Amino acid sequence: MALLKDILKNVSLTTSSGNMKVEVNDICFDSRKVKKGTLFVAVKGTQADGHDYINKAIKDGAIAIVAEQLPERLKKGITYLTVKNSAETLGVVSSNFYGNPSRKMYLIGITGTNGKTTTVSLLYNLFMNLGYKTGLLSTVTNKIIDKEILATHTTPDPVQLNQLLAEMVKNGCTHCFMEVSSHAIDQGRVVGLEFSGAIFTNLTHDHLDYHKTFDAYIAAKKKLFDGLSDDAFALINKDDKRSTIMLQNTKANKHSYAFKSIADFKGKIISNSLEGLEMQVDNKEAWFRLIGDFNGYNLLAAYATGVLLGEESEEVLAQLTLLNAAPGRFEQVKNKAKITAIVDYAHTPDALKNVLKTINDFRTGNEQLITVVGCGGNRDKEKRPLMASIATVLSNKVILTSDNPRDEEPGDIINDMKKGVSPSDYKKTVVLSDREEAIKTACLLAQKNDIILVAGKGHETYQEIKGVKHHFDDREVLGRMLNLIS
Repeated sequence: MALLKDILKNVSLTTSSGNMKVEVNDICFDSRKVKKGTLFVAVKGTQADGHDYINKAIKDGAIAIVAEQLPERLKKGITYLTVKNSAETLGVVSSNFYGNPSRKMYLIGITGTNGKTTTVSLLYNLFMNLGYKTGLLSTVTNKIIDKEILATHTTPDPVQLNQLLAEMVKNGCTHCFMEVSSHAIDQGRVVGLEFSGAIFTNLTHDHLDYHKTFDAYIAAKKKLFDGLSDDAFALINKDDKRSTIMLQNTKANKHSYAFKSIADFKGKIISNSLEGLEMQVDNKEAWFRLIGDFNGYNLLAAYATGVLLGEESEEVLAQLTLLNAAPGRFEQVKNKAKITAIVDYAHTPDALKNVLKTINDFRTGNEQLITVVGCGGNRDKEKRPLMASIATVLSNKVILTSDNPRDEEPGDIINDMKKGVSPSDYKKTVVLSDREEAIKTACLLAQKNDIILVAGKGHETYQEIKGVKHHFDDREVLGRMLNLIS
């Protein structure tokens, strides 16, 4: 509970009418959740416009309204406020309502196309092992120390986000590591938060269904760095050609990590195998449980962040050697068939290419690499043929299948993918729209010592079809099928 005038701190109002000293019990932008004493913020969403539900919100108990435009008829006893951007205002008022929790801990945001989940998971586990009470906000899960909370989006909405951060503060958390998606930045979900640091991993083809152009995608990521204060740090992957763009307007202290470029934190891959990764980090050699050059970047980012947050470099390195990757990230599925079975979240062309190149790096050449891959529905169509092309070029056999088709027909998605398969690769490509049948077929095709990669869904435990989420776990299905044929 807080006074409306206090919640509106740092909000630029266009117009205002009514009592500014009313007590607010809750903040809401979903009219279905409004209760007595609520401040209702009308936000224009992708599916619905909150402005259409202002009168319903008042009827259900809202005592104050924030909107970009008001209804023609205003009701007595209600405080009406107009702003230029309701979505951004929602972030500010949510932070104020929950006592600005981001100012009371080290909040570190990680953005980029690939590597966000693994990097935040590494950092969460690193700081927990270093003895800090730590929070995690990721695609896979949200955590308040060891309490797990289901994640529904890469970045929660501003109300839920500040509620989680406030709960972390209440429980004594000193650090929180958070994935920050381009959607969240563009939609103002992180406005009002004060980040102690931001990390940029990389930028490749993704989300153009939403952002429309690559320049808009870059601009969304850049906004996170533009908003940093002069006592925060900005850490970039110098090997990514677009990384320096992130630093152009930031006030933060600038730092970089790299394998190929001159950087503040330098790494070198010594060896790579299915057992792990041997790396040199700032001239110190260490062996890590994670696999692949792409995970080398994630480890280097986590190491640099630990040092920038004031930890001893040797201790950070030692702790990182004990950690595993995030669930569904190059996760090996144990089986009796003596087949190397890997599940990975790779759902972008670059991520799939990285995973397949890593597998090919440690192959002897005597085994087959069988890849099962699909693309999500209602998402960036441009990447579909690219995904199929990469899979067929870098695998011995490929099964094109369904991912999360959502509202699209699986066959239509697969037809888009097939456009990327060259005629010379037709013979090694199979189409099976049923994902379970596709995984089963991969298992039947595999011989002893072969490698199966099931890509796209990783940690997800569902398949979304026509608006309904059905239980489906690639790891579960793959393990069961392999054990049946062993």
